[in-house]
Amino acid sequence: MSVRTRLVVPVLGLGQMVAFASSYYLLGVLGEPMARSFGLPPAAVFTALSIAFLISATLTPFGGRWIERRGGRRVLGAAHLAFAAILLLMAAAPSGLILLIGVALLGLGMSIGLYGTAFALLVQIHGAAARRAITAVSLLGALGGGLGWPVSRMVVEAADWRSACLVWALAHLLVCLPLTALALPAHQPAATAPDRPLAPVRWDRRMIQIAGVFAGGWMVSTAMGAHLPRLLGDLGLSPVHAAWAAGLMAASAVAARLIDLMFLHRSHPVLTVRIAGLFHPLGAALAVFGGARLAPLLAVGQGLGNGLLSVASGVLPLHVFGPDRYAVRQALVLTPARYLQAVAPAAYAVAIEVSPGVALALSSLICLGVFALTLGLKPVTAP
Repeated sequence: MSVRTRLVVPVLGLGQMVAFASSYYLLGVLGEPMARSFGLPPAAVFTALSIAFLISATLTPFGGRWIERRGGRRVLGAAHLAFAAILLLMAAAPSGLILLIGVALLGLGMSIGLYGTAFALLVQIHGAAARRAITAVSLLGALGGGLGWPVSRMVVEAADWRSACLVWALAHLLVCLPLTALALPAHQPAATAPDRPLAPVRWDRRMIQIAGVFAGGWMVSTAMGAHLPRLLGDLGLSPVHAAWAAGLMAASAVAARLIDLMFLHRSHPVLTVRIAGLFHPLGAALAVFGGARLAPLLAVGQGLGNGLLSVASGVLPLHVFGPDRYAVRQALVLTPARYLQAVAPAAYAVAIEVSPGVALALSSLICLGVFALTLGLKPVTAP
């Protein structure tokens, strides 16, 4: 294995860490300071983030086709440039309106710069044997929240939120973009009929099932990411203990990826999804019946499920359909999930207002539905 080949996973993993920290997790630390500086309600900034999810969902299928035609390296390079430009716009925003536009435009980078493009490039390199590389990149990307929040907090405390946006923009421009250009392989076009337009990938029963799996899983994941500390407080934890317990979700997500990398990498990803679908209901049941004493197990169960589902989002379409047309097919099956991510926090807030038990029953039923949707999924050929 060449030095350049060995660099692919670390470079992709670093890129995912920076991309997630500067988009998906950015407002967890910067949202309130941004709103205060312009006299905006915090809800306005988070609504702009919901619009970013909608933009990402709309553009994701286009991103899949672009990856197929031009290759993952070029698309990731464009994503780093987009993220950098948007973050610089936010850092220099002269008004609240420009800031909100910048937050919404993060969806441009999210549509082509998160896991889907990185996974597609790994499939381009490794074909059907890409699972361990996908798991390793997913593991490194999971640190985007765990490391991104402290880095953003440190910069805000030392300077302000504008400086934090500038730091992440420079990370994209000066670190991720050069490494992407130098370390990742160029696109190798198909040897047969490269100029012939590719036929559209058509939906079938299996694609609908897989889309349902990820739509349900990511809806619960996004809802819990927004409301977990509040739920833990409703279950009897103090605010300090609830914040500490919520942190177990990120640690458990990393642990789940390590488990997959070491023990589950030879199993079919349908098994991975089934296990992932059961962790949240198990943690929720223990938390509801055990009260404050067992409430942290809700965060552990959610984190374990999140980690395994992140790996499955890359390998399940690969194992069911094979590497052919992977980038387009994976983008299509993840698009419904991206739309639901945009509405999940607001919808789940309504359920929590009824009661935490009702909210957890709802999210548990969705996860059990994820389990049920795996029934009948089989690969075209044995993996």
